[in-house]
Amino acid sequence: MITGRDPATGRSLAVTVSDGRVAAIEDGPAGETAWLSAGLVDLQVNGFAGLDLNGGGLVPETVVRLVSVLRDGGVTSFLPTLITASEASITAALAAIAAARAADPLVAHAIPAVHVEGPHISSEDGPRGAHPRDQVRPPDLAEFDRWQAACGGLVGLVTLSPHHDAAPDYIQALAARGVHVAISHTDASLAQIATAVEAGARLSTHLGNGIAATLPRHPNPIWSQLAEDRLTASFIADGHHLPAEVFRVMLRAKGLDRAILVSDAAALGGLPPGLYDQPIGGRVELTADGRLGLAGTPFLAGAARPLKQDVALAIEMAGIPLTDALRLATVNPGRFFGGRGVLAVGAPADLIRFHWAPGDRDLAIDTVLALGEERP
Repeated sequence: MITGRDPATGRSLAVTVSDGRVAAIEDGPAGETAWLSAGLVDLQVNGFAGLDLNGGGLVPETVVRLVSVLRDGGVTSFLPTLITASEASITAALAAIAAARAADPLVAHAIPAVHVEGPHISSEDGPRGAHPRDQVRPPDLAEFDRWQAACGGLVGLVTLSPHHDAAPDYIQALAARGVHVAISHTDASLAQIATAVEAGARLSTHLGNGIAATLPRHPNPIWSQLAEDRLTASFIADGHHLPAEVFRVMLRAKGLDRAILVSDAAALGGLPPGLYDQPIGGRVELTADGRLGLAGTPFLAGAARPLKQDVALAIEMAGIPLTDALRLATVNPGRFFGGRGVLAVGAPADLIRFHWAPGDRDLAIDTVLALGEERP
């Protein structure tokens, strides 16, 4: 049994677990001080705590350790995210992730799918972000099939730019196979974004980032995606990728039903502040406030905060209650992958017990259950 307060009502709950599922939800003890929620669901994780999914030479042991580290931070489900690279690098990483899942049922549960961000993005400076230009290429369904062959069909989300001529047919083919398609790292026109949505694109990856530094007043790709109700937008609410007022306005425009928080965490997340040399991005600086940037420049080089901190910061940045911030990091992303992120009878017993009070910029995790199991 695990107890804690319901973030929506403040009611004390006692949750009974059986065979990895929530068996009962009853009134909990009086005077409970901790909160209780479904585990966090992160659709975009590049690495954390020195564990890099994109540094080359990925091995299953790295994936297994990453699952454990993220679970300690309250993330019970996540999508390992592979960015633009050679086909050989992508397929090798996919094979390593598949092997890690095959070795441990809890790892398999924690990783419902893989997110491939690129390589079918814009090659232009700005929208390309930190992705290597020499590996950017148009969508190719035959290559996608080779990705899936390497990992047993694990790729469940692909982020691309719809400016490519082949994008509509590619999106339609992936959607027909049950694969989610997201728009980002793009300089696409309004018409190209509209065509992508008609073809089946349903997400915007880290909206407001992966875009040119200077845009036309209107139209531009941000307005186009904000206005499209069929697109659910993910946001990096780390205090660095989006100013608070921008995040607040974007959240109002999309509405709570069509918004998701992602960490987009890089391997340097969770490490001590300092200068680091990275295979992607080169010389970077991680500051004490969690900003990861190209050393000596104003440009970001990735994200470094865990999702639990982004949840707390979203409360502050957008002026929303705890229950709404949790919704953006549990049930909303979870609905794209089997209805995860729900605290209900019959649901997987992926649960977090934590402490938080107004003004806190982190969730203090007390206990994490994954399929009803607590691991040190």
